Amino acid sequence: MATMKDVARRAGVSTSTVSHVLNQTRFVSDSIVERVKIATQELHYSPSALARSLKINSTQTLGMLLTTSCNPFFAEVLKGVERRCYERGYHLILCNTEGDLKRMQANIQMLLQRRVDGLLLMCGELDTPSLEPFNGGQLAVPSVVMDWGPEAQYSDKIRDNSLQGGYLATHHLITQGFTQIGCLTGPLNRHTASRRLAGFHQAMQHAQLPVNSQWIASGSFDCKGGEQAFMTLHSRGMLPDALFVCNDMMAMGVLHRCAELGIRVPEQLSIIGYDDIELAQYLVPALTTIHQPKYRMGQQAVDRLIERIQHPDMPATMIELEPTLVQRDSIKPKVMAFDKT
Repeated sequence: MATMKDVARRAGVSTSTVSHVLNQTRFVSDSIVERVKIATQELHYSPSALARSLKINSTQTLGMLLTTSCNPFFAEVLKGVERRCYERGYHLILCNTEGDLKRMQANIQMLLQRRVDGLLLMCGELDTPSLEPFNGGQLAVPSVVMDWGPEAQYSDKIRDNSLQGGYLATHHLITQGFTQIGCLTGPLNRHTASRRLAGFHQAMQHAQLPVNSQWIASGSFDCKGGEQAFMTLHSRGMLPDALFVCNDMMAMGVLHRCAELGIRVPEQLSIIGYDDIELAQYLVPALTTIHQPKYRMGQQAVDRLIERIQHPDMPATMIELEPTLVQRDSIKPKVMAFDKT
């Protein structure tokens, strides 16, 4: 493998001149630049990224820890992360934690050993009380927590406004004439689930509608969790007229179970989901849902992390992205009964 000394010898210049040409750190005449370029091509010389990173104390590499799932939500966020890294000239090392705290710790240590400039964390494990991967609540490199994670001061955080999203979903059902409304939520030890449920309660309270605890159930944030939560409601007897299901994957599970039980959606049961994953528009019926800007979340997380790398003394901040309503076919407005007397 050719070295910089080999290039310098072939081009008839010093190694420092080769370095200046390759790194563009000093003016070098066009003729010498051309000789160096020809020498690097003839010798198939490739500069050492490791040596350069040690010199400038930066690898131009970010690490991302992600709890992979069948939920396309994560893939859509990751598209935004990857695209922005490419646009900003950074490489990305992606690690799957598989929901395992010990694996998350091992991945963090590996990424630190590879001298990443910063970390993006999108791990459900961070919602647990244990923060063992952090030394005194502070990672060794700048970090941004995305969507899932504790209310902590060790990093910046970016997420959607789940409280507002839960309110928006429930309020939409109320404006469609529904008063008997249930909620299927994700695991309540996770911030996103608890805030969406809080938004549901807030909307019901503002409309002065009673909340029936028999119409509330929780499950995992996936199709199976949606099925199980729905069957919990079904086993209790009478179903509500409408359901706010706290993510689209859970809503897919509910639609599947309704089809098996012969419950027609939206004629007998109206459903609104959350996330607006790409698959939501292709379900039957197409799912009315709350859109959160997943691609933009990934982009802004990268931007914020690079800003943190460049300005490490900035105070930690929270960025909340506002959700919006996407109306499709899974809600049928309830006919209001009017007194004709």
